[in-house]
Amino acid sequence: MATFEDIGVAAGMNIVFAVAFLTAFAILRLQPVNDRVYFPKWYILGVRNRPSQQGSFVTKYVNLDWRAYVRFLDWVPNALTMQEPQIIDHAGLDSAVYLRIYLLGLKIFVPIALLSWAILVPVNWTNNTLANGGASKKLQHSNIGKLSISNIPYGSPRLWTHILMAYAFTFWTCFCLRNEYAKVAEMHLYFLASTKRRPDQFTVLVRNVLTDQDESVSDTVEHFFLDTHPDHYLTHQVVINANNLAKLVKLKKKKNNWLNYYQLKFARKQSRPMTKTGFLGLWGEKVDAIDRLTTEIYWLDKEIADERNRVTSDPKCIMSAAFVSFKSRWSAAVCAQTQQSRNPTLWLTDWASEPRDVYWDNLAIPYVSLSIRKLIVIVAFFFLAFFFVIPVSFVQSLTNIECILKRAPFLKPIIEGRFIKSMVQGVLPGIALKLFLLALPKILIMIAKLEGLLSISALERISAFRYYIFNFTNVFLVSVIAGTAFEQPDHFLQQSANDIAKIIGVSISMKATFFITYVMVDGWASVAGEIFRLTPMVLYHLRNFFLVKTEKDREEAMDPGSIEFHKAEPRIQLYFLLGLVYAVVTPMIDEYQREFPVHYIPRRACSAHHLVPCVLQRRYEPAFVRYPLQEAMRKDTLECATEPNLDLKSYLQSAYIHPVFKNEDELLPLPC
Repeated sequence: MATFEDIGVAAGMNIVFAVAFLTAFAILRLQPVNDRVYFPKWYILGVRNRPSQQGSFVTKYVNLDWRAYVRFLDWVPNALTMQEPQIIDHAGLDSAVYLRIYLLGLKIFVPIALLSWAILVPVNWTNNTLANGGASKKLQHSNIGKLSISNIPYGSPRLWTHILMAYAFTFWTCFCLRNEYAKVAEMHLYFLASTKRRPDQFTVLVRNVLTDQDESVSDTVEHFFLDTHPDHYLTHQVVINANNLAKLVKLKKKKNNWLNYYQLKFARKQSRPMTKTGFLGLWGEKVDAIDRLTTEIYWLDKEIADERNRVTSDPKCIMSAAFVSFKSRWSAAVCAQTQQSRNPTLWLTDWASEPRDVYWDNLAIPYVSLSIRKLIVIVAFFFLAFFFVIPVSFVQSLTNIECILKRAPFLKPIIEGRFIKSMVQGVLPGIALKLFLLALPKILIMIAKLEGLLSISALERISAFRYYIFNFTNVFLVSVIAGTAFEQPDHFLQQSANDIAKIIGVSISMKATFFITYVMVDGWASVAGEIFRLTPMVLYHLRNFFLVKTEKDREEAMDPGSIEFHKAEPRIQLYFLLGLVYAVVTPMIDEYQREFPVHYIPRRACSAHHLVPCVLQRRYEPAFVRYPLQEAMRKDTLECATEPNLDLKSYLQSAYIHPVFKNEDELLPLPC
């Protein structure tokens, strides 16, 4: 069980790593060879060009100007003083809101921390319950346990302090949340009102179209909306299953890139490049690379032409769905937020995602199969969470030195050293859990894709929700239960079910040490490592060396990506959860409810803690999932006054065609 010394070692190690990562970032960003890694958006926007190629070979890759290293921390004050409108303009509204979550954490937890240390810590520390045994006389504990509620005897009047502080912390948290909800909702509506015209503001996605054997899906959609929205319907684009065609076009692009590469190589060296016919060109017969790729592209063109004809002529490739555009934002909002048919399972409408946000692969999934897919995904997520108990339990076994020595006694001379013991108990468990969780976000995204969601943002939102549920059940609850079982194995297994619950209740406060070390690893060193951008830097240079053939390839290689909402936001939520749980160390556990005369108060405090956020959600969530008709009409009126001759139909007509039809090299005719 971790002690103050172990926590200190963990803090020191993570501070060292965080400072090292930040220093490495500050130095590496100055090197010309990394310019596209650390300033990709500036290149994309065209406000930054590659560093000068003049000078020696070394200066093309390394910055030899000593004055730049003197000022290598100049980015810190610039980053800290950057105003919110600048952040929105540079990185988008999502990034600005994401940063506000960190500021919200400071607003909530700084006052809570001050009150906890000023009031609760002295109340807990001045007891001797753990030292004298008391209700937990067989439980192992460290000196950190004296700071927790476990050090207060049953029935003590001091429990009133924890109950009152639970109410105070809940009120303060809900007050901060209310203010933040209101501010972000206002920012969202202001962004919608001030942003430039976008196709998704005028377009809805219609699914489960009631098809007719006597007419095409396109004609059916047009007739239906001309009947139900005669004054507002503008145009539509049916959903086409062009996934196979997209794979072929992608393959052709890849081969074209290799052909360009070999042609440039031939122009430089004046000798025909050769390649092997085996896997990745590693074995097989040697052939002329340019001739081989030219032949492959020729046959691939024929295959693409055949698939093009099939897509544009086969009615089976037309899905019973369409993107329908309207003459105004107001009419689109009315359609997206109302029921279109007497049968509520037909003509289902929802807001269309922004064209770049559409996940086109899933648009080809028949609507009737979505329920089955959802069931499969729920079962898959359950088993994923169930089997992940094994690595989490393994991590908890690392937090107990006695457990390790029992299974590996030969490690005793190494582990019993003071520093090594602190490393094992204070640093190793957090690192191990972090490593086990690395692949989880990608797995959850894969599961979400299987579910059939239609936009990239929807994939990230559902993955973020499941990641948080996963953190709550496996990282928090399983860590508490498994940690208790490993730390108190004999006492845990010999007790009845009621006594085990009692032991877990007492041990929750003792597991605070593990979560402290985990947050240090995940929140200090890990976040600093993300700023360092080690993985994007390595991937960029590998792609640049092996895969980049053209300037367009280089732009794709330096793609900065997103803020990875599905991975980052649940992590912050876990920090909030741990902070709120351990702020008063759960005074509502069972053993206190039986012996403390005001046991109904903790239950009501718990109810209030959950009730107020639900009220806030109902008050402010509609601003993010619906478009107020008042705001839509206001924007339409302004646009009508400023652009009276706008040809909206031309603007929207090709906005929602499959990306494969927008390819300049493969501009395909569309079915109407």
